[in-house]
Amino acid sequence: MEKLWYVVNTYSGHEAKVKEKLEMRAASMGFEDNIYRIVIPEETIIETTKDGTTKEKKKKMFPGYILVEMVMTDEAWYIVRNTPGVTGFIGSSGKGAKPTPLPPQEIDKILVSMGMSRVNVDTELKAGTTVDIIDGPFKGMYGVIDNVDTANNKLNVLIDLFGQETPVEVELFQVNVRQ
Repeated sequence: MEKLWYVVNTYSGHEAKVKEKLEMRAASMGFEDNIYRIVIPEETIIETTKDGTTKEKKKKMFPGYILVEMVMTDEAWYIVRNTPGVTGFIGSSGKGAKPTPLPPQEIDKILVSMGMSRVNVDTELKAGTTVDIIDGPFKGMYGVIDNVDTANNKLNVLIDLFGQETPVEVELFQVNVRQ
């Protein structure tokens, strides 16, 4: 099973408390291998006060929601659902159905706007790592990373095209690290 991003509904204004409780529960129950990152989507806005000074302020992009990167096992699903302040997952029909994860393009838009990345570029993406291409003209193919361009969020990947190793350039959101 792979780690994917899910949207969790919380009581509005309790996002930080839910994040803290969920991190503590995952650690105390030994589920750090199933529940990875918990993110409160925020953006920095610049406000001008009445006296003309400007100040930076954090504003929640989606009040009442947090993003959880996790492997959707029955146990991890139970831990998240039963964390105080969590009202449910988005993308679940209820009746015991597990939720659908966010598509990589969607989570990338949110994380990039916050200066983050869906994949950990420093540890997961390096030359020699095998990746699945999940978007773009080479969707469905896999290849080996030849070069990582962190400044532009792009990768040079060597794929097998007509029996020849061919370099192609893809963006970070277009790949998943092969497990």
